Amino acid sequence: MKTVFTKLAASIAVSAALISTASAADVVKFGVQAPITGQYANEGQSIDYGVRLIAEQYNNNGGILGKKIEVVTCDDEGTAQKAAICARRLVNEGVIAVIGSYTSGATEAAQTTYYRNKVLQTSDGTSDSLTAKKYWTFFRNSFQNSAQAEFTADYFVNVKKYQRIAILSDYSSYSTGLADSVIAELKKLNANIVAVEKIKAGAQNYTATLTKLKSLNPDVIYYAGYYNEGGLLRAQQQQLRIEADFVGGDSNDNPDFIKLAGDSAPGTILINFPTPEFLPYDTAKKFLADYRAKYDQDPASIWALMNVDGMLAILHAMQELQTEDTKKISDFLHTLKDFPGITGPVSFREDGERVNTKFNVYEIQGDKSYKIIY
Repeated sequence: MKTVFTKLAASIAVSAALISTASAADVVKFGVQAPITGQYANEGQSIDYGVRLIAEQYNNNGGILGKKIEVVTCDDEGTAQKAAICARRLVNEGVIAVIGSYTSGATEAAQTTYYRNKVLQTSDGTSDSLTAKKYWTFFRNSFQNSAQAEFTADYFVNVKKYQRIAILSDYSSYSTGLADSVIAELKKLNANIVAVEKIKAGAQNYTATLTKLKSLNPDVIYYAGYYNEGGLLRAQQQQLRIEADFVGGDSNDNPDFIKLAGDSAPGTILINFPTPEFLPYDTAKKFLADYRAKYDQDPASIWALMNVDGMLAILHAMQELQTEDTKKISDFLHTLKDFPGITGPVSFREDGERVNTKFNVYEIQGDKSYKIIY
């Protein structure tokens, strides 16, 4: 009797293993690495929602390569430490590609793990360093800091003709990189930079730094950091009655900036890629309508849509090549030209950079809406 039970147990174990193997063979796994909780949670959740919406739409139409898409999400909280943990977890889960993360620091902390394990990674991180290693696994679905810096400097000097420019950043790799790039471009144009200061993200009270800037009488205060600090800086600037324009870099473009700035938000100038409501593409209008129908809200910002474009580009390559081989997919993407993405035509250079940069300048209006002013 014991022998019978032993054989039966062994048979069940083999059957379970076969079922598990068959199930694994029937799915293609995509990972999401994003800040699902923490200070950037609305951005991370929007990325996750967008990826899951695309997966659902594909699965309703037969999936990809005859397989269902399964989404595995890991919360990196926007930090490098958690990002490294997420990278190992997602690799162990067997994903072929990872969408994310939102912050450059978290993205870079995971890069090497994905590269060593031949897992594709596409992110909205803008730090120039993200493509410096030339990993064939990495693709940037946004545009690098240096491109934004060139646009910003030209706008400041040749359009606004600012005479006294103050630059603020925090200590993150994204913020420092953007500030440094803007400073370099401004110097090329012989601009007058009266101050370069750093703040500690999360400190809440920035009046000491702003008071120092007030004494220098700047025409403009440019903040190359994230929206959580940007909104508070704008509010505290107004409280101190500093008359300078306040200009925020791309990561200030988030609904929480307006919430934090409150009544001080109107008049703020933001430099970013076209925001979702201004995207003229049919693919964008359909995606936004589908997103609202499913989640009863809009994406937090353009970043979620750029991440979705990264996923769509990978799926396009898989369909064209009829393969899950990540190296072949990568080779295809490195020559991708004008794929019709949600945020516009998607093309990549040999180093994984997205090309055909376009920026807009927005002014926040009295009703908290955006108006394109340049």
